[in-house]
Amino acid sequence: MLLCKVLGVNRSGFYKWRSRHGKLNSYETNRQVLTGMLKELHLKHKTWGYHRLAQAIRENTGWKFSDNLAHKCCKQAKIYSLVRHYKYRKPGAESVRLPNIVQGKWIAKRPLQIVVSDMTILKTKKGNYEWTLLVDTFNNEIISHAFSARRGDSGTYYKCLADLIRMLPKKQKQTAPTVLHTDQGAVYSSMAFYEAHRYYNIKRSMSRGGTPTDNPIIEALNGWIKDELYVDFGLKTTNDVPGVLNKYVKYFNNKRSAAALGYKTPIQYKTELGF
Repeated sequence: MLLCKVLGVNRSGFYKWRSRHGKLNSYETNRQVLTGMLKELHLKHKTWGYHRLAQAIRENTGWKFSDNLAHKCCKQAKIYSLVRHYKYRKPGAESVRLPNIVQGKWIAKRPLQIVVSDMTILKTKKGNYEWTLLVDTFNNEIISHAFSARRGDSGTYYKCLADLIRMLPKKQKQTAPTVLHTDQGAVYSSMAFYEAHRYYNIKRSMSRGGTPTDNPIIEALNGWIKDELYVDFGLKTTNDVPGVLNKYVKYFNNKRSAAALGYKTPIQYKTELGF
């Protein structure tokens, strides 16, 4: 062809271009398919970011693609995680009787080495619930939880503590105490709470006053968990708050993969390490 010669275009290349003109190439096709899958999964899990969405698709399909591609697809399709942002707060004073012995060293080598606890308020159409969590920092597993619709109910704290005591190994088999890290809340600071575990192999640690960054694992989980409960599990509109909370804890421990665990669930991570 004369034009091909004049423009210096390979003839076979020209016909190849003309045959696919107006059609998507394999990269563009894959990107469209991936975007559709991301949109579909985002409708079910609106709190998930592109990392978790991409990992879930890889696990379900076996498709290999980069997080960067997933990020581009999410950005183009305006898929964003519905999460809240928190402001920095100046550290408070340390407890005189129970100082912070963890000091930011959160890496646990065994289950029940470092356990954290906190209470959070859940707002539902049935009213406000006080929800106390006990989390093992070894695999971020929720090892106990308790809730109450009665404001200031200390029973949730003691229920979680009793569950922890039942999980502790025999004294002769345990070489180091379990560190229980909390904030300086009224129940955690009380003598009654201290006496309840005084004769068990538990060592207490406390955050500085008004300093959630001293207990980052439970504080971060509280935020993510509440977002997922409200957005993905319909906590605000349910008539069965206890049922939703129990269902969520089971999901969290057995089905919710975590980036910090190499996108494994808490139970899967612990089991694969032989515990």
